[in-house]
Amino acid sequence: MEATVEQDTTTHVSDAKKKKVKELAELMKKKTVMVISIKGLPSAQFQDIKKKMRSKAKIQVVKKSLVNFALEHCGIKELHDLVPYVDDSTAMLFSDHDTFEISGILADEKSPAKAKAGMIAPVDIEVKAGPTELIPGPDISALSAVGLIPKVENGKIAVLKDKVIAKEGDEITEALASIMAKLDIIPFEVGVEPVAAFDGDEKKVYVDIKIDKEAMMETLMNDYSRGVAFAVEIGYVNDTTLDFILARAGAEENVVDDLIGEGESLNTDDTDDTDSEGKVEEIKEEEKVVDGLIGEGENEPQITQIDTDSEGKVEEAPVEEVEEEEKVDEKVEEVKTDEVKADGVEDG
Repeated sequence: MEATVEQDTTTHVSDAKKKKVKELAELMKKKTVMVISIKGLPSAQFQDIKKKMRSKAKIQVVKKSLVNFALEHCGIKELHDLVPYVDDSTAMLFSDHDTFEISGILADEKSPAKAKAGMIAPVDIEVKAGPTELIPGPDISALSAVGLIPKVENGKIAVLKDKVIAKEGDEITEALASIMAKLDIIPFEVGVEPVAAFDGDEKKVYVDIKIDKEAMMETLMNDYSRGVAFAVEIGYVNDTTLDFILARAGAEENVVDDLIGEGESLNTDDTDDTDSEGKVEEIKEEEKVVDGLIGEGENEPQITQIDTDSEGKVEEAPVEEVEEEEKVDEKVEEVKTDEVKADGVEDG
C-alpha cells in the first residue's frame, strides 16, 4: 500500500516579516503617511536627511511587497490609493506633522549634484562663452561633439559662443554629463522628493506636493501688493492701508488746491475786465447827461435882464438859475475826475 504524500502549498512568512508588517501598519495610523523618492540620492546624504528629520518624522526603506501588504491590511481604506506610487526607488515617511509642513522641510534638505547620464534636465543648461581651464587635446573634440565652438587661447581652450547644450526636460547623455563635469557645471539638486502623501485628518491622498518656497514667496508678495492696492482704492482702512490712504488723500488735496487757485485767478481777471468796462460805460453815460445839461444851459440866458426900479436898485437874478449853474459846474468837474480814473484803469 502506497502512502499518499500531500504537498504543503501554504506560503511561509517569517516572523521578521510579520513583525515588520505589523510595525508599518501601526505607523500608518499617523497623521502623514508619505511615499518619497530616493532615486539617485547618495547613501551618505540620505542618512544625513534621516538624522535631521528624526525629531519630526520617521523614514524607512522597505521592500515594495511588504509596503503594499501593509497598505492593504492596515484597516484604512483610503491608504490603498498610495499603492500605485510605491516602487523600488521609494521609501516611506511617517509623521504626526502636517503633510505640507514636511514637504517644505524636505525642499530645504537639498544639495547640488553633478549631472549623470539618464537624469532629466530641470532647466535649460547653457554654456557661456569664455575661457576654460581645459588644456588643448581630446577635449576639443568632446566640446565640439555637444555643439560648442572651441578655440585655443593663451594655451587653454575657450568657448566662442553661448550655447544651450540641454533644454529643460531633455535626458542627459553620457557625453553631456562628461562635458558638464569638465566645465564644473552643476545644474542639479538632489534630495528626498515627495511623491504622494496621505493626510490622516482629511482622509485624502495628495499628489505632486513639491514645494518651491522661492516661487511661493514671489506669488504671495505679488498677491499681497495687489490686495493692498485694491484695499486703498476702495478706502478700506486698517493698520496696513492707513498710511497709503492718508498719503493719497494728501496728494489729491494738493491737486484740488491747485485747480481752485487756477480758477480764482481766471475769475479775478474776468472780474477786473468787467468792472473796468462797466466803469467806462458809466462814465460815458454821465458825460452824455452832463453834455445835455450844458447844452440846455447854453440855450437859456444864465442871468436874467437886470431891471432897475425907480430907486435905482439892481434886481438880482432868480436864485434858482444861479444854483442850477453851480450844479452844472460841479457835475462837469466830477466827470473830468472820473475820466482821469477811467484812463488809469484802461492803462492798467
